[in-house]
Amino acid sequence: MTDPLDRIAAALERLAPPPVPVPDFRGASAYVWHPDPDRLEPVDQVDRVDLVQLIGIDRARSTLLANTLQFARGHGANNALLWGARGMGKSSLVKAVHAEAVDQGLPLVLVEIARDDLGSVDRLLAILGRATHRRFLLFADDLSFSHDDTQYKSLKAVLDGGISGRPANVILYATSNRRHLMPRDMIDNERATAIHPGEAVEEKVSLSDRFGLWLGFHPCDQDQYLAMIDGYCESYGLSIDPDRLRAEAIEWQATRGGRSGRVAWQFFTDLAGRHGLAV
Repeated sequence: MTDPLDRIAAALERLAPPPVPVPDFRGASAYVWHPDPDRLEPVDQVDRVDLVQLIGIDRARSTLLANTLQFARGHGANNALLWGARGMGKSSLVKAVHAEAVDQGLPLVLVEIARDDLGSVDRLLAILGRATHRRFLLFADDLSFSHDDTQYKSLKAVLDGGISGRPANVILYATSNRRHLMPRDMIDNERATAIHPGEAVEEKVSLSDRFGLWLGFHPCDQDQYLAMIDGYCESYGLSIDPDRLRAEAIEWQATRGGRSGRVAWQFFTDLAGRHGLAV
């Protein structure tokens, strides 16, 4: 018969499992965080474009690259919020600056966490904080919160660190279509109905203020859209008559109902395929 103390010990171990072992992080330069059970899944090949191919966002590109290299070298750097128009390269820029740091031989590891998994971020930080031989770029893509969402409170653990402080080897880059991470009408509604309007929304609005860098991404005009396509053609060595390229590119964007970096890449992908070129 099993000893009662052994059964109690086994039950306690199930309730409070031992800490997740720290990976050696030599097998990959990027990981995806999965909770329950907690694990870091390596990504063998990150889906990304080269930094030089991100055209029309020069200021954001140079600012984020400088901040990333500072952090990867162990210097001071800020958490960054990349906000604005869809398809203008926010996520691509994060992955591209990470790749640039890795190409320079810097010990920077990209770790992606889904918005719905932010409740487990404290456990992730505990793992990353123990891996002192690496520096980590924590990436939260397409971030936004609704009026009844409490996940944003977990994000503060990364930005402010709470009483224990955020690990010095972790920085956060987040992308969002909203500068304040929640819809303006919800902010206005809480402000109008609260007993203390300022206090009701301060916590949620000020979340964005906790990012040291705000980088805005705005819809591109036609010249920028065409310049992106020209850049892709040059990068991949695709030669085509300029007038024909312009006409086809404008027709493509008209069928999509708008212009963006994503639309430019989608057009080039189609163009490359028609010319027998792999991208």
